[in-house]
Amino acid sequence: MTIRVALEAYTVMAKHGYYSHEHEKTQPFVFSVWASLRNQHISEELNQTLNYADIQIAIDTVMLESKQPILLMETMAQKVIDILSEKSQIETLHVRIEKPEAPLPHPGGLAVVELEWARN
Repeated sequence: MTIRVALEAYTVMAKHGYYSHEHEKTQPFVFSVWASLRNQHISEELNQTLNYADIQIAIDTVMLESKQPILLMETMAQKVIDILSEKSQIETLHVRIEKPEAPLPHPGGLAVVELEWARN
């Protein structure tokens, strides 16, 4: 049995991106984070699982407390993983970031980055 905890479609408005004009106004970044737990036994103890609020807090820390704009979504995802992977009860993490207003040369398409991490 695998236990997964997730927070999907959490939108953060922030000033990040590769191009300097992306640092002038906020734009949406949509996060979905899935974690599988090491403990396969379901208990009623919050410290044996991953609190959804901890996922939001990790995303907010990366996106809203960064001293400088983050250029790549890959970096954003890695920073979220760096925070959440400190929790010993997590076995794997999957972070998906969507950037619906990414500057693309033509209309259409959705910019997406996904990053997976597994405890060694």
